[in-house]
Amino acid sequence: MTKKELSQLYYLKKEIKEQQRRLKELEILATNCTANVTGLPNGTGVSDKIANYATEIADLKSLLDLNLKKCFYELNRLDRFIQSIDDAFIRQTVLYRFEKNMSWSQIARMLGGNNKPESIRKKLYRYLKKN
Repeated sequence: MTKKELSQLYYLKKEIKEQQRRLKELEILATNCTANVTGLPNGTGVSDKIANYATEIADLKSLLDLNLKKCFYELNRLDRFIQSIDDAFIRQTVLYRFEKNMSWSQIARMLGGNNKPESIRKKLYRYLKKN
């Protein structure tokens, strides 16, 4: 797998969080709308805000569902890749970096052994380039 392929899970999770935030925002907007109950005819240019929000919410929910499925697929793909790595050091590095989204400094602390963040990064990228 390439670095770009391994990073897909990170970006998918980020996209899902944004979609969930937007969904909550739309649901709040939809519940704060008041319907026109005066019984008077509507003029031109007036739209049904609740219906507009409902369709936007439905579209966003379907996109969110699709991205959750993609995320699950990428997570399984990453797990299969991690299990295929023979070197335990590289396996842990890939797990911490691409599944748990840790920084290189955090990874160095987790792995211990006086490893420097830069050397861990270089070792991983050399492994990915080689394989």
